[in-house]
Amino acid sequence: MLVGHQPKEFLLAVEALTVSFDGFKAVNDLSLYVDENEIRVIIGPNGAGKTTVLDLICGKTKATSGSIQFRGKELTRMKENEIVKTGVGRKFQNPSIYDDLTVFENLEISYPRGRSVFGALTFTRDAAVRDRVHEVAEMIFLKDRLNVNADLLSHGQKQWLEIGMLLIQDPDLLMLDEPVAGMSVSERAKTAELLNRIIKNRSVLVIEHDMKFVEDIAHKVTVLHQGQILSEGTMEKVKNDPKVVEVYLGH
Repeated sequence: MLVGHQPKEFLLAVEALTVSFDGFKAVNDLSLYVDENEIRVIIGPNGAGKTTVLDLICGKTKATSGSIQFRGKELTRMKENEIVKTGVGRKFQNPSIYDDLTVFENLEISYPRGRSVFGALTFTRDAAVRDRVHEVAEMIFLKDRLNVNADLLSHGQKQWLEIGMLLIQDPDLLMLDEPVAGMSVSERAKTAELLNRIIKNRSVLVIEHDMKFVEDIAHKVTVLHQGQILSEGTMEKVKNDPKVVEVYLGH
């Protein structure tokens, strides 16, 4: 047995991941490693395979081959709800919030205990739930909107509420697909602040097109092109990579 150098423990280790749809490799032999407390942003032209990578990690799409390990657990063999229980939260492009419920109620029903049928029937609004709702509402800039119906929120506030509905479940990895699309400039700045605040005890994987936003949040950037990694590193490094410039300017 080898003694000495131990392999580094990553929060998420994606290795040789491939998915084919009718012979087309949407993701092709992809390896990606995310650290604890890291904000990783995946960028790339349309059709690069960005959303498919998130679909594979959360179990919405099954891999053709390869491995996805999260805290040492193999996710490719798990169902979507089992992956959520391991600590992976996913937000899609369009907010899926309950418009006819208040901000408080949206957060409350997302609280982990209310998830099963039995849990929902026996769920009581105790101090622990209320405290957690208030704590998350403050994080997502909605503490003075708790009694407002979700359909009255601005587009940006709806996005924050959905991030809050994931945060209340306390995931170790939060995956966001274009979280600032359609937001005002001030909402984008607040979203960057929000993401920088929540990584104290979790990692965030973000797909984004807004380069100014990427610069504000990314610890590391992965550039995808045709299902493969074209470049990876700091925003500065990636921005000055001739291959990246060519792909982006070529589109």
